[in-house]
Amino acid sequence: MKVIQVIPFLSMGGAEIMCENLVYELKRQGHEVMIVSLYDKKSPVTERIEKAGIDIRYLGKKIGFDFSMFGKLKRLFRAERPDVIHTHLYVTKYVFPVAAQMRIKTVHTLHSVAKEENGWLTRKLNNFFYRNRFVVPVSLSQRVQDTIVEEYRLKRRLIPVIFNGIDLNKCQIKHDYSNDKNFKILHIGSFQDVKNHKGLLEAFSIFNKKHPSSHLYLIGYGTLQEAMELLANQLEIESSVTFLGMQSNVHKYISAMDMLVLPSKYEGMPMTLIEAMGSGMPIVATRVGGIPDMLDDDSAILIPVETLAIAEAFEKYYLSEDLRKLHGMAALKRATRFSVETMASNYLRVYVGGGNK
Repeated sequence: MKVIQVIPFLSMGGAEIMCENLVYELKRQGHEVMIVSLYDKKSPVTERIEKAGIDIRYLGKKIGFDFSMFGKLKRLFRAERPDVIHTHLYVTKYVFPVAAQMRIKTVHTLHSVAKEENGWLTRKLNNFFYRNRFVVPVSLSQRVQDTIVEEYRLKRRLIPVIFNGIDLNKCQIKHDYSNDKNFKILHIGSFQDVKNHKGLLEAFSIFNKKHPSSHLYLIGYGTLQEAMELLANQLEIESSVTFLGMQSNVHKYISAMDMLVLPSKYEGMPMTLIEAMGSGMPIVATRVGGIPDMLDDDSAILIPVETLAIAEAFEKYYLSEDLRKLHGMAALKRATRFSVETMASNYLRVYVGGGNK
């Protein structure tokens, strides 16, 4: 089977990492794969994918709406003759019309709640293709599926639920849950409002005043990073916060920390969480989106999107090595549901069964 994945560009975000993991496993299982990136941007992800021998086509998209994408995609699809096109994020307005005209099976993964699809006009367009069975929408979790049903009035049976997956063999499993009071907290995520860095820094400020030897490490990049660096200074915690930037290998950082925090305002099924689960990490996460489908109160501390709740969760883990170990081991056990092999097998079933009318 020949599958083309289409994505805006390959940054270090969760959707991009999911796409990367999927193409590796599809190739390993003997399928022909290609990635189409609308923009020409390069990153550690593109370097890894190309090093693995997977073809990436860069279409040179301009900022804003770019009519040339329709012609470029049509020519590429005609030349490559894929069996399936699999789309991610906001490429839908370009890909869906072309794929439908050419009658190519198309699958679209919604990486967050339905209302976060890129603008009301895009949702209206997507609704046409979903309802007329030109495109199969895939949800990352039951809760995300609920939002698709609500937004598009689709029958639930038309929306497959496929969990994100990673290569669990790459995780470095944590064995020591003790700490020397130099409590290390890790966050991984792009610097954008949805990731709630502001609430995280404010919560850490409360915690750090009680435990000055604690330290917060932030992996990621984005438009809000400078503002968050300024906020750390204003909160007088700059010496206890390290901005690590973009990292191509997060596993070594995860296993070296005492806990991971994900205080997002909403999420689909974050890859970071799966990586932490596969490492047996104690996790604090907000009870939003698909997160409660991944973890429960016996395997993590799940909280509302509130600054004080984040700080209180830090305190609970800080005070109890037993709780950290209990939750870490429980999360590790649950991680087996999120393997890349399972994800790829489930998508292959959709590729074979889903598509045009």
